[in-house]
Amino acid sequence: MSLEENVRLEIAELIGSSDVVLFMKGNRRQPQCGFSATVVGILDAMLPEYKTVDVLSAPHIREGIKTFSSWPTIPQLYVKGEFVGGCDIVQEMYGSGELFEALGLEPVASVQPQITVTPAAQRALAAAAAEHGGGGRELHLSVDGDYQSHLSIAPRSRIDVEAICEGVVLLLDPISASRADGITIDVADTPNGQAFRVDNPNAPRVRAMSVKELEAMIASGTRFELLDVRTPEERAIASIPGAVLLNEAEAARIESLPRDTPLVLHCHHGGRSQQAAEQFVALGFSQVWNVVGGIDAWSQEIDPEVPRY
Repeated sequence: MSLEENVRLEIAELIGSSDVVLFMKGNRRQPQCGFSATVVGILDAMLPEYKTVDVLSAPHIREGIKTFSSWPTIPQLYVKGEFVGGCDIVQEMYGSGELFEALGLEPVASVQPQITVTPAAQRALAAAAAEHGGGGRELHLSVDGDYQSHLSIAPRSRIDVEAICEGVVLLLDPISASRADGITIDVADTPNGQAFRVDNPNAPRVRAMSVKELEAMIASGTRFELLDVRTPEERAIASIPGAVLLNEAEAARIESLPRDTPLVLHCHHGGRSQQAAEQFVALGFSQVWNVVGGIDAWSQEIDPEVPRY
């Protein structure tokens, strides 16, 4: 097999390794060119996970993918084995809504978000714009799939949405706009100086569940993961039917599940399970509950045959 055939085979295997594969300069966390950064920003807003291939670290892939795709530039996006295009095409598809369909996602509704910016944040944003803006560069706010907010200064694009806020103009991509309605931007003192603080009421949070609600959820036949975060010794004393001990292997299984999988966690009284639930929210899970009172409340209110300890 020739070198060219080997490269084509390697590229084909990379494309087949994930539903969404982006050939780019740098990686998802550190794009090394503006075009790659633009596509990463779009995909980050839409997807919790996708694969990137750094062509700078593999020159044979950098040249080979251009021939493979019959496309002369980087980045290049593949979805389910099909070539989508480069930066301009991805931007156009994002703005038209076609990219949602290609990725198998529901389009987001058009939203002009209402954002509160405190006077201190207005001054800080104005100073940042004065120092780094100009030349068509304006303030942007993006909200990723984990509801982490990022402020930047960049040129306005045709798909940007202008937020409703006093004292400052903020531009958002359509998905960020749908996630940003009602947020508050302020500044806070840190050991490294002042930093922006964004409070987003739309961000997923751990929800409280009573033991009676848990009993009803079990009885309804709803599919969900019931996780016991206590020790094996505690579980040997008492357990809730259907609950699975959250050991290392089970945690790895849960982390591989879709991020909209309902998770319900319990411990003895609710403290440890609250902390574990917050960790799953940080991983991007959007439906996470903590059982208030834990198995002790279950013993008292639902099933007195479950031993208390």
